[in-house]
Amino acid sequence: QVQFVESGGGLVQSGGSLRLSCTAPGSIIRLVVMDWYRQAPGKERELVARITVGGQTAYADSVKGRFTISRDSAQNRVYLQMHSLNAEDTAVYYCNTEFRAVRNLDWGQGTQVTVSS
Repeated sequence: QVQFVESGGGLVQSGGSLRLSCTAPGSIIRLVVMDWYRQAPGKERELVARITVGGQTAYADSVKGRFTISRDSAQNRVYLQMHSLNAEDTAVYYCNTEFRAVRNLDWGQGTQVTVSS
C-alpha cells in the first residue's frame, strides 16, 4: 500500500491562489505518471491534471490556463499550483499514480480547498 499525503489546501477568496503538495514514501512519484483529482460534494471524483514521467502535462478544460502540475524529482513531490480560483474549484483534492487511480487504489485523505466569494 502506498500512502500519499496531500497538503496546502485551505480557505481562499475568489481570484486567489493556492499551491498543493503531494508526497509519498520512497521514489515512486518521480517514476510514474502522477494525477491530481478533485471531488466536490455530491459529485464524482474528476481528473484535473496529469504529469508523465517525461514531464508532459494535461489538464481538464475547466482548469486549463489556471492550474499547473509539476514534479520535483529530487524531493519526490508533485505540486498543483492554482490561480484565479473560483467557487467551482471548491473540492477535496487528491493525488495518486495514474495506475492506482484508475483502479481505485491507495487514495489518501486529500486536502480541502474552499473558495469563498
